[in-house]
Amino acid sequence: MADPTPADRLWLADWRRRVAELYAEVRARSETDPAAAWDTWRAEREALYRTHPQSPVPPAERASFRAAHWSYDDRWRFEVGLVEEPAPATALGGPGQGLALPNSGDDALAFDRVGTVRLPMRDGPGSLDLFWMRGYTGGLFLPFHDATNGAETYGAGRYALDTAKGADLGGDPLAATLVVDLNFAFQPSCAFDPRWACPLAPPGNRLAVRVEAGERLR
Repeated sequence: MADPTPADRLWLADWRRRVAELYAEVRARSETDPAAAWDTWRAEREALYRTHPQSPVPPAERASFRAAHWSYDDRWRFEVGLVEEPAPATALGGPGQGLALPNSGDDALAFDRVGTVRLPMRDGPGSLDLFWMRGYTGGLFLPFHDATNGAETYGAGRYALDTAKGADLGGDPLAATLVVDLNFAFQPSCAFDPRWACPLAPPGNRLAVRVEAGERLR
């Protein structure tokens, strides 16, 4: 991508502000009515993707953009504990350099593995590694693959959480728990336009089942 202009940076700040406000509304409403919170998220996010200058959707496609989702299903909503595990060996060239996750572009972003979350899904438990992004603005990152990838959803997977960009569904730090609601799973920006470079789910973050929840491509 070309270097951002001052106007681009102001619009990016506005995008992050509006996404953070949306997720704050979602977290508050989810405490009593997760399905209604999801309706709000789906409608407001689609509007941002259609109209905002920082939308990942190519400008020529924004006016006609419509997001597709599976219907809300509360069986895909979990509050799970974080299982702390020893960090694996570094993949960026030396001690303390962090892990390199797959990326759709040339960047090699550094992450730390925070631990593992285990989702008690109806077809059997699934395990996902939870990461912390070292650069950018920091934040928790929970990407995943599932059996819908390449057909209904982006081939390289989706995101459940990306708190660096405001996609934060909450949790309880005292209890070391996180809310992982796969009804809010979304495609990375590079699914809409290859000019975006996105960190992607590593092979270990693969769920064997079809996650028929969240955003789909069609």
